[in-house]
Formats: sequence, structure tokens, C-alpha cells
Amino acid sequence: MTESIPSTPRALRGFTKFVALSTLFLIYAGAMVTSTGSGLAVPDWPLSYGMLMPPMVAGIFYEHGHRLLAASVGLLTVIQAIWLYRSEPKQFVRRLGWISVGAVVAQGLLGGLTVRLLLPHSVSIGHAGLAEIFLCLNVSIAFFTSESFRRMRGAQVSDAPVALSSALVAAVYIQILLGATMRHLGAGIAIADFPTSLGRIIPPMISTAVAVNFAHRTGAAVVSLLAIAVLIRVFRSGSAPLRRAGIALVCVIALQIWLGAKVVWEGTAANYHSLVGAEALHHASVTSFHVMTGALTLATSLVIALTARSLAVRVEETTPFSRSEVAEVPA
Repeated sequence: MTESIPSTPRALRGFTKFVALSTLFLIYAGAMVTSTGSGLAVPDWPLSYGMLMPPMVAGIFYEHGHRLLAASVGLLTVIQAIWLYRSEPKQFVRRLGWISVGAVVAQGLLGGLTVRLLLPHSVSIGHAGLAEIFLCLNVSIAFFTSESFRRMRGAQVSDAPVALSSALVAAVYIQILLGATMRHLGAGIAIADFPTSLGRIIPPMISTAVAVNFAHRTGAAVVSLLAIAVLIRVFRSGSAPLRRAGIALVCVIALQIWLGAKVVWEGTAANYHSLVGAEALHHASVTSFHVMTGALTLATSLVIALTARSLAVRVEETTPFSRSEVAEVPA
């Protein structure tokens, strides 16, 4: 039945995947700015010390490097939108392309605002949250233009976990916002032990930093349990694409938990605030990989949710709706 679903040109399919991967790396680069404390290494915006290319030394390397990468991804996003407009047969995907352009423009303005306002927590957290939405838009575009999407629309799955996988996406996004709040409050090692919390299962809420840190840990537990539930459902569904995505999700979450634990253990053992040189860079890299893996968890969860919804749509064809009506509904 895949012949009824228009095909995206091969080169465009590859380009959308490249844009999605570039967005993921951009999140890592942005995390390095925060992890190295370089947020105000360049105090002006949109120029950097009144220049297009300042000396790339110390914190300027991370802050201005992030700006250059963001501009590059923004350009790729514009090219993607124009290419989709000219060559993508699915109208809703063409719309997603322009929405993604709007998101990256808003993200750039919000990033500039964080500098102009001297890194207020609310704006910085909003900047981090919008980055994840931008990633989800580009992952969605790559998904809907893929051949896998065309093939799965010809399948039928009676037990696709649509609601459960959608709940997982929401839970992961909330968890990422909690993580961003924790990072920008400087509460990353407010609880300096793991897997216990100040030697207990539930620590005394002696400060806002401890409360936010523990909320992030609790969110990780919720996400892990939801991921296990989704994995059980996808194996029951009998769908190979869902099974592969479910296994990938559990592996990414396991890596994410390990990186989070490593941040705590290494930061505590080395006295985080006294780290300098190579040790400080190593700790910043591990922390930033933890942030990027969180974004990858969100992207993988989204792919599962979109896959489940795409497979479940075919089951709805047994209702009085016509095929043409179903085909017009974005998955």
C-alpha cells in the first residue's frame, strides 16, 4: 500500500537527517557553554566584542563557537525548508519545515536575550527548552520524509502504544526542563552521592538546590519506568520498527543514567569547584554529553511515538473513513 504515499527525493531525505544530527550536536555545543561557565565570555550580541570573528581563546571559543554553529544550523534549516517547499510532496511536512525555521529564529533571539539580560535563569531555561523543541521538529521532518515511514504505513499493528509513547515524550521533555533548571541554578551536585541522596532514599529538602536536584532524579526514575513499559508494549505489538526503536531507547537511557552518575561521582571526588585545566574540561565534556544524551532520549522517544501513531493509523482504516481521508492526516 506504500504506493499511495508520495516518496521524498533521496537526496532530500539524507539532508533532513543531516539537519537533525546537526541540531543534536548544536545542543551539545550549547551545553558546553554552560558547563564551562562561558555564557558571558562574549558580553555583546549579535556581534562578539564588536567583531564577526573575535580571537577564539578561553571561554570565547565555546561561546562564539556556539554562535557560529547555531548560525550554520539556522542556514541549514532555511535550506531544508526551501528544499521541502520545492520537492516534498506531503504538505504537512512542508509546513513543518517553515515552523522549524521559525523555531530557530526564535531560538537565536532568545539566545541573544540571555546575553543582553546577563543570563537570567528563566530565559536561559527557556532557551534550553526551545532547543529541544527545535530538535523534535527536525527529527519529525526526518522521520516523515523517510522510506521507513512510507513502508510502515502499509503495515497494521493492533497494539501500537500510542498513548503510552506520547506520555513518555512528555515525561522526557519535563525531565529535560528539570535538568536545565538544575544546571542553571548550579545545583548539579547539590546531592553529592548516588544512587542514594544525601545518604537516604528521600533527602531532607534543606535548600532549593537539593529539591530541584532530587526532582530531577525522581524524573529519571519515572522516565525509566515508562520506557520499560513502552518496551514491553512494543515487543507485544510484533512490529520490528517499534522493537528496534524500543531497544535503542533503553540503551540510550542506560547510557544517560551512567553519565549522570559519573557527573556526580567525578565531580564530588575531585571537588568540582576547584577543577582546572584538563580536569575541568573533562568534567564539562561528561556533563555536556549527559545533556546531549538527554536530547537523544527525547528524540528516540519521539520516533517511537510517531512510529506507533503511523502504524496505528492503518488500523483505523477499518472504520467508515476512506483511505484518502486517512492519508491526509499527518501521522
